Amino acid sequence: MIRKLLGQHYLSETEPVPSRRRLIQAGLGACAMLALPMTATSVHAAIRKPYEKKLSFLNLHTGERTRATYWANGRYIPEGLRAINHVLRDHRTNERSTIDPYLFDFLHQLQYRLRINQEFHVISAYRSPATNAKLAEQSSGVAKNSLHTLGKAIDIRLPGRKLSDLRTAALSLQMGGVGYYPSSNFIHIDSGRVRFW
Repeated sequence: MIRKLLGQHYLSETEPVPSRRRLIQAGLGACAMLALPMTATSVHAAIRKPYEKKLSFLNLHTGERTRATYWANGRYIPEGLRAINHVLRDHRTNERSTIDPYLFDFLHQLQYRLRINQEFHVISAYRSPATNAKLAEQSSGVAKNSLHTLGKAIDIRLPGRKLSDLRTAALSLQMGGVGYYPSSNFIHIDSGRVRFW
């Protein structure tokens, strides 16, 4: 293939050679960016501002609320995780477990997809094996080996948002399991394999 030398770059004959107008536009764009006023303080703030992930929950059974930063600057925050784990405990037995942080990431992405910053209303999160066994006896809709017992599932709703929109957004993320329970007004999401029902 014949190549032509253009400055330091080689182009094939099929590649378009940048027009003079495009080169001038690119140069003017770069100059405009450099000319924008930016103080040393604003540059410093832009570089040092941490990226944070926050979640808010209302446990509908206990009335407890939390708004916690659970991740910042590339790491999970133990204090934030503890605050969330406390509110998401088994309200029947008061047992607490470590909730899978990936489940929090799923919820955070769901917030982002829906462009919301409101609290999730929690119907069920962690369930002790004893609680889950009791519920499974009472309802065929409760799995005997539920991911709730592993801290990998949560049942939620968002006031003011259609449950179907919440489900659609969760399904679009393809981050785990999504169950739809319109008659009980909640969706189930979990950090297991991607599936839906």
